[in-house]
Amino acid sequence: MELEQNAAEFKARGYNVAALSYDSPAVLKHFADRAKITYPLLSDPESKVIRAFGIFNDKAPPKSFAYGVPYPGTYLIDRGGKVISKYFEDDYTERDTASAILVRQFGAASGASHTTVESKYLTLSSSASARAVRPGQHIELVLDIELKPHMHVYAPGVQEGYKPIEWNVPGAASPVFPPSETILFAVLNERLPVYTGKLRLVRDLTIAKDAPKALTVEGEFLYQACDDSACYMPVRVPLKWTFAVESFDRERAPADLRHK
Repeated sequence: MELEQNAAEFKARGYNVAALSYDSPAVLKHFADRAKITYPLLSDPESKVIRAFGIFNDKAPPKSFAYGVPYPGTYLIDRGGKVISKYFEDDYTERDTASAILVRQFGAASGASHTTVESKYLTLSSSASARAVRPGQHIELVLDIELKPHMHVYAPGVQEGYKPIEWNVPGAASPVFPPSETILFAVLNERLPVYTGKLRLVRDLTIAKDAPKALTVEGEFLYQACDDSACYMPVRVPLKWTFAVESFDRERAPADLRHK
């Protein structure tokens, strides 16, 4: 259902959307009609395609109804049939969301839980790939930063004595920092890694399985801005994201249609 909400965004980037499971066509049609799914749902009742792709989950007991399911995941495939990216999990209770893939893979806008803070050094916008989430989902937290003219901040990995930017969010994965540029500071006779202009920072957050219905995630962004002649006092920007944690759709197909 979350993929349905984002299918148009993939199609706008030239990607058709489809999903495959071991369920019968009757089960898939029942679900598609009930959940208003508009993209193709493909039936692989003997898990032949699932096995061919090497994603058969053999952890389920052979006589269990779950025997034959794949590891949960998403492939991105180009027009020539080449897999250009894949997102998979070992645990079926965790999975990447379509909105997170759009942000991480394509740099899509993330307008949920949006807050903007402006200073004389930079403008910082914090957002997330989704507003409504479910336990076990992977979503993306995003910081979009635009430095004022002639300003720079130091990138992680700068030599000791210089203060790099920091983005702290307890419980989240490590942030992805974009490539920095190396600038020669003639006065110091040093080449240092910095960010200027615009940059985007992204990090993955897994929604806890016991998350409350109203979830607040807090963090902070630390930076020290400099211009061509001076560095200014370090700044701490508190950050907050709020999410509505929804329950799972646990309605099953009629008993006579279910996988045996």
